[in-house]
Parts: sequence; C-alpha cells; structure tokens
Amino acid sequence: MAALKTTPPRLIRLASDLEIPQLGYGAMGLSQSYGVAKDPESKETLRHAIEIGCQLWNTATIYGQDQHNEKLIGEILRESDNRDKVTLVTKWGLKLNDGKLQPDGSAAFARHCIDQSIWNLGSPPDIWLLHRIDQTVAIEESVQAMEDARRAGKCRFIGLSAMSASTLRRAAKAGKIDFVEMEFSPFETAIEDNGVLDACKELGVKILAYSPLGKGALTGKFKSFEDFEKEGDMRSTGLFPRFNRDAWEHNVKLVNALEELAKEKQCSPGQLALAWDMQVHGDLIIPIPGTKSIKYLDENWASQNVQLNAEALAKIRSILRENPVHGEQYSEAMNHLLDHE
Repeated sequence: MAALKTTPPRLIRLASDLEIPQLGYGAMGLSQSYGVAKDPESKETLRHAIEIGCQLWNTATIYGQDQHNEKLIGEILRESDNRDKVTLVTKWGLKLNDGKLQPDGSAAFARHCIDQSIWNLGSPPDIWLLHRIDQTVAIEESVQAMEDARRAGKCRFIGLSAMSASTLRRAAKAGKIDFVEMEFSPFETAIEDNGVLDACKELGVKILAYSPLGKGALTGKFKSFEDFEKEGDMRSTGLFPRFNRDAWEHNVKLVNALEELAKEKQCSPGQLALAWDMQVHGDLIIPIPGTKSIKYLDENWASQNVQLNAEALAKIRSILRENPVHGEQYSEAMNHLLDHE
C-alpha cells in the first residue's frame, strides 16, 4: 500500500480566491446506507479531515432522519474557525412521501430547502445542487430558483445531480452550472458513453464523482454476498442489482483483477480506483469517497500519491473490457428517481 503521508494534493482552481484538492469527502455514510450511525466516531473523522486538508465535503438535506447529516456537519463547522477550512456541498430536491423518496424541483421547495440547509449547517453552503430531477417541474424553474439563491448570497456555485446530458444542456441555458454530481468509477462508467462527460467538457462543468469506490466494491474488502448482510447496509436490499448474489459472484472478478494491478502499483485497490478517477480525464473529475473511519480516510487521501502512466491507464481499460459489470445501476424501485430525458 502507498505511504499514508501524501504529497501536496492535486489542486483545482474554482475561482480566483478558491482552490480545492481534487479529492473530496462524501458524508452520506455517516448517517445512512452503510450501517448504523455512530456520531462520536463520525465527528472525529470529520475533524481529522480538516486536519489533513480534505476540505471538500458533500452532504444533502435528505441524508439521515430529520436532516441528520447536515446537522452533524453543522456541529463540526461551528467549532472554532472550522467553517473557513471547508468547501461545503449540499443538495436539495428530494423529500419523503409516505416513506418513499420523491423529487420536488419546485421553486417553493428550493426556497424552503436552502433556508433549512443554512440553519442546519450554520452558514450558507459553497455549492448547492439539485439532488434529483423532478420530471413534473421544468428544469428551468429549478435552476432559476438556485440562481435566485445565489444572488441572495445563500450559495456561491450551483449545479445538478444524476441528470441526463440533455437536461444538463437545458439547465446551462437557464443559468451558470458549475458542478454536476454523477456516479463514476471503474465499477460505473456510463457517463463516458451517455453524453454527460462530453457535455461537461463542453460547458466547463466539474464532476463530483459519488461512489468512486463502487459503493465499497472496489476496496477489495468484500468477497462474497454475505459480506454485505449487516444492519442498515443498503447493498443487501436489492436496490442495487450489481450486489445481488448472482451478479456479485461475477462482479467480484473485476475487483480481483484490479486488486492484482494495485499490488503491482504498491497501493490498495481503493487507492487505485480513486487515482484512476482523478487522472483518467485530467482535472475534470473530483471523487468524493465516504467513510466513517479515520483509517480509511487516510488511505483514501493517500491515493493522491498514486501516479498512473499511459500504460497503467491502458491496463485498467483492458481489465474493464475483460470484466464487464453485471447488473443495472439501480433497481426498478428507484426508477422514478432517474432522469430519462
């Protein structure tokens, strides 16, 4: 494994007065989806992220019961002068309706959500994204609401999450889209083929890559379906078909092949995946891996030490071609959250 002491981080300039590392942090798992929440441990991990310079944090209003994730982060940001050390992303546009997630991209809900987020976090977010596309509301209305919030000083950058290329192009005509959040990793490369990556390059939009470790698959820590069967682990629920028993028995072959290459590169398989995300398309993609653990936060952060030359990048492409992923990205139960435009 690569040494945990990192070289100076790969930096991306967002504005004349704002430069961030190319590797960020996804906070969702502190509140849901990957086991039960453990607030004391989570707070120590967030404090450690500040200490090592991992300053781009990604959250959302919907993460955790009663906005738990935003409130947890807000507690840490209120400590000392921590807010100035973090570039904060949050998202709006999802709500629970009879226990089911439902998109709401209306201007009225946007106004409610940004004020709620500012209250939870203790200050305006730097980056504010529409979490899912509402097919009943014109994207222009949602973007205009975000532009209104930006003009009011309630955020600095805006963008979308999990949208199609055509929706992104429409949105970019209605306002200045700075970021999108999309799943991207060696386990999920659809944005390279569905036009989203090309649209982002054309429009100058940065990509926050969620699940850059394939929802943990690419860490090499899971070898059988039973490894996912624990309380609160979304991977064993059927919502993500790639983790169903039959699919996983095939998909673990990709994990094993990448693990062998990682040994050659003297890094962990997770570090290899994150390095690939950061380097395969220049500085376009900012991975936002999540973890509750300081140990794995340090391991992820050290992925910036891993340099992939043309030969290594070609080898990874070969591995992906030889081991195509089985199973859909999401189940039919989550189909209503996808942008089909």
